[in-house]
Amino acid sequence: MLKISHLSKQYMLGQIGGTTLREEIQRWNALRRHQEDPTKKIGADDFIYGEPFLALDDVSFEVQKGERLGIIGHNGAGKSTLLKLISRITAPTSGDIWMNGRVASMLEVGTGFHGELTGRENIYMNGAILGMKKKEIDEKIEDIIEFSECRQFIDTPVKRYSSGMYVKLAFSVAAHLDSEIMIMDEVLAVGDMSFQKKCLKKMNDVSRSDGRTILYVSHNMNTIRQLCDRCIVLEHGQLRYEGDLEEGIRIYIGTQGISGNCVALENMDRDPEFSPHTITMKEIECLGDTSIAVGSKLDFRLHCISSKKIDEVFLRIIIRSDDSTPITMFTTQSGISVDENENFNIEMCLDVSKLAPGTYTISPVLYEVNEFGNNIYLDGLKEVFVFEITQSLGFNNNMQWQQKYWGYFFNNPLQIRKGFVDGKN
Repeated sequence: MLKISHLSKQYMLGQIGGTTLREEIQRWNALRRHQEDPTKKIGADDFIYGEPFLALDDVSFEVQKGERLGIIGHNGAGKSTLLKLISRITAPTSGDIWMNGRVASMLEVGTGFHGELTGRENIYMNGAILGMKKKEIDEKIEDIIEFSECRQFIDTPVKRYSSGMYVKLAFSVAAHLDSEIMIMDEVLAVGDMSFQKKCLKKMNDVSRSDGRTILYVSHNMNTIRQLCDRCIVLEHGQLRYEGDLEEGIRIYIGTQGISGNCVALENMDRDPEFSPHTITMKEIECLGDTSIAVGSKLDFRLHCISSKKIDEVFLRIIIRSDDSTPITMFTTQSGISVDENENFNIEMCLDVSKLAPGTYTISPVLYEVNEFGNNIYLDGLKEVFVFEITQSLGFNNNMQWQQKYWGYFFNNPLQIRKGFVDGKN
């Protein structure tokens, strides 16, 4: 359905058009005289005008019919530029794009909507922009209004809509366009949770039943997992990875590699809620291998120093997945007493034997409880230790564990019984 071949897009930094004509002439004149830019604000950085910038650099990939491709990467990686090129909003500097079918794109919330027109009028106008004929819109307008959940306000000018209503209506129009390729750029981030689920279900349905191809950009890895079959990862305008979804997410998140047995904590930056820290965690030490098989446990030793005497110090350990989703928590039932300027160790055993294969992080927090029952943080760090749980032979009937289907925990084998009813099997 889509083939991208050696695609590049180059921009020139500081070209004419960024400010007024008068300012551009002043800047050009000063540059010619080797003088300081008179339009630059005090304290602003100098820009090298005319320097080439490659937003996309020799990107190539293919998308098959009915495939749902996730496009992920950090801000500035080139995701939106790629979608604009595919949507023909701008032209590539070099390379080729082959498409087989009509494209429906949602790159900005409510693109093409006019604030003075009502929701109903904007459906017709936006549908026409996206390539729908009036007869086609007439046939689908009731479905579009129903899906958008904006029926009560459909004859109200959209300038009075909330951002959520805006995106609901815009998505509804695009979703009902009979296009072969649908392009979405982070549009679901505005809608509420129930509408996001509804949109994901709609895109799944049209992909499976109509064979529609979907290109979806998002920083939300959960929605990427729910919708997409595979992904590409862009980094600084280049294609870093193409293939398996989980591997692509791991690369995008930049999952710090698996930690060594000992990680120094003393000089790490603390969040404001943990600073100034009365107790300083100096290092965390794993007393075994940091890459373990399913069903294993982890033993740790936490090295600390206290700046004052505290009667009861409690420890909380938070386990997160590689996309920072909190998975589970361990906490001590009773506190320990520490003296002023005392170096002390806390040894612990984390029972992670029910965690599924994957990469996880550890966030340790030390706290005390005051007379009102409130937690007072003594020190804390987020995602400072990374460990890996690997799939052992025979686990999950040797099927590769997929977190998007089965989550982060596994349970004991299911026990079933064969029953008899009225003497019949």
